[in-house]
Amino acid sequence: MNLDDRVSEISPLKPSHSDQGRNTMSTTRRQSKEKIEESCFRHNLLTILTIASVAGGVVLGFILKGSKSEWTKREITYVQFPGDIFLRMLKMLIVPLLVSSIVSAIGSLDLSLSKKIGFQSIAYYAATTSMAVLQGIFWVMLIHPGKIMSKEEQTASIHQETRPITTVDTILDLIRNIFPANLVEATISTYRTVLIPPRPLSNSAVNATDMTLWEIKSEMVEGSNVLGLVAFSVAFGICIGKLGPMGKPLLNFFDSLGEAVMLMTNWVIWLSPMGVLFLVASKVLELDDFGVIVGRLGMYFLTVVLGLFVHGFVLLPLMYSLFTRQLPFQFTMNMGQAIITAFGTASSSASLPISMACLEENNKIDVRVSRFVMPIGATINMDGTALYEAVAAIFIAQLKGIQLSFGQIAAVSVTATMASIGAAGIPQAGLVTMVMVLDTLGLPADDVSLIIAVDWLLDRFRTTVNVLGDAYGAGIVAKLAENDLEIMASNGTVEAGKVPNDEWHTTSM
Repeated sequence: MNLDDRVSEISPLKPSHSDQGRNTMSTTRRQSKEKIEESCFRHNLLTILTIASVAGGVVLGFILKGSKSEWTKREITYVQFPGDIFLRMLKMLIVPLLVSSIVSAIGSLDLSLSKKIGFQSIAYYAATTSMAVLQGIFWVMLIHPGKIMSKEEQTASIHQETRPITTVDTILDLIRNIFPANLVEATISTYRTVLIPPRPLSNSAVNATDMTLWEIKSEMVEGSNVLGLVAFSVAFGICIGKLGPMGKPLLNFFDSLGEAVMLMTNWVIWLSPMGVLFLVASKVLELDDFGVIVGRLGMYFLTVVLGLFVHGFVLLPLMYSLFTRQLPFQFTMNMGQAIITAFGTASSSASLPISMACLEENNKIDVRVSRFVMPIGATINMDGTALYEAVAAIFIAQLKGIQLSFGQIAAVSVTATMASIGAAGIPQAGLVTMVMVLDTLGLPADDVSLIIAVDWLLDRFRTTVNVLGDAYGAGIVAKLAENDLEIMASNGTVEAGKVPNDEWHTTSM
């Protein structure tokens, strides 16, 4: 070796073997970090795009609103059209997904375990709904957002036509719909009682203001009878489970149907950024006066949002941590796509396929639990709606200057809970059941018009909390049933619940 070689060998400009090794390790770490960052970005790409579409929808809506002085309903319909197509696609999947999920989940479980999971789910729903109502009452009584209105202000409020109905009829309709007379009809329509007021010129002695004396009729209105379908699916799943080997072919059919619908869900989910963008933009165009939100209804709006935030992002995560001994942050982040879709569509039923996909793929919840708990939760667990209705009823009473007794407040809590169960998972259904809560306080149904200006926006916030409450419920029940499911899987009683195949992941395409 000559002098030049020795000099170059020890030269600081030429790395030694140890330096080369360190450089190689550094390069490997850097590449690994870049891969992790790229993987994280790809994993959350759809959620990022959907969040951006909400902001983009608001910006697009205000740009379009400023481009001309007035937008007709037809023009707004054109803007909403892409979003409407996305919403229709999601709703198309609701019935087959709901029925197949519940039947396959219950049919694949031991009857004793089905009872246990069902009892835990109902207990969770009752506890969180009651908590939401009581919390809403606490905030509205503490903040007192309702300032007594003058008669001129009440007269000037937006008039909203309401359907004449009594609380008793609402409860009876709820029970009737649990037992549909025609299962096929239940997939497209719901039973409803109609009260016919007496004719003004008739000589009848019937009191025109006493609705209990009006003529009673019934009608089938458009919209799936979700309660009836859930009740049938639960009973049918129990029957398949009791059939044993004889019911296995039928169970396999519903398993395959559920997987096929979830695969279709994956295709539809990738349209959510576009759909949410135009849905939000059209709602901004429909907004008549933004000053109403920050004016007389501003404190009411903030009270409802505060209650929903505390319930959905404080109390429910605390309950999740208490039962699962896990931090809730990652669980909540993994539900991001479902949360944004719920906000964009304002429909917990339309968000159901995406919620189940997020639970099973991202949070690794056993499919037998998620497909049992989520469809039922999307039907009867409406924490956000219950809180909203309690706050709204007391707020209207405050506007009217009515002093509520403890008994009336207790009646509001019970009625709001019942009304939230009866509210179908469709946009602004809570506004319909609000009439039932107002009736408890002796307030006319027309008083709903006092809050109609901000209901479209609050509907999105409460739907988000509804979906988040269902998801946390599935996580808690899955943790409580974890040991029983493992025992059943080890005994070969049923096939272990698997996380669905990557072929229909919502986070990669």
